[in-house]
Amino acid sequence: MWPSEFERAHAWFAAALAQMPAATDDEGLLPRPQARSQAAVLLAIVWQQGEPSVLLTRRTAHLRSHGGQISLPGGKLEPQDADAASAALREAEEEVGLPPALVQLAGVMPPYVTITGYEVTPVLGLLAQPFQPVPAPDEVDEVFFVPLVHLMDVAAYQRHAVQRDGFSGHYYAISYGDYFIWGATAAMLRRLALHLAAWSR
Repeated sequence: MWPSEFERAHAWFAAALAQMPAATDDEGLLPRPQARSQAAVLLAIVWQQGEPSVLLTRRTAHLRSHGGQISLPGGKLEPQDADAASAALREAEEEVGLPPALVQLAGVMPPYVTITGYEVTPVLGLLAQPFQPVPAPDEVDEVFFVPLVHLMDVAAYQRHAVQRDGFSGHYYAISYGDYFIWGATAAMLRRLALHLAAWSR
């Protein structure tokens, strides 16, 4: 789907993101409030032995918000952040020890509004070489990598029914080994998968 050479792949992803629409046809989520807080996550694609993988984390179980869940590195925009990309890079360095200088940014995806009222901007960046993650013990239990080809397989996402506060809806999830990726993380990854599948035809 995407070029195997790093430099060509970077240009390919940048071109794809530049034409990405704001939403997909079937997110089917519960009603979401008006966004009240800005956040950003880093969708880091790491080239390992010529194959791209996505960096994901398992949050520590004791966290008040989304403890134990799988997520992309990221968090709220702080006053010192110039933009979403700055916030995503800062959070990735804090959470997993990823030096910002290693990341070649390809662009941003349209914001995704969560049911908790966060407007999350996914920032896509590529790493030409692997790095050794250093998880922040108060935030991250585990850092792992999932092959990009798996996460970009639209058919791998399963739809699950959900009810909350009297509303019915559904969410998507994708499994990889023992990892169950769901919620906003799966929604943003699936949104990218749908776009790339259509864009690259």
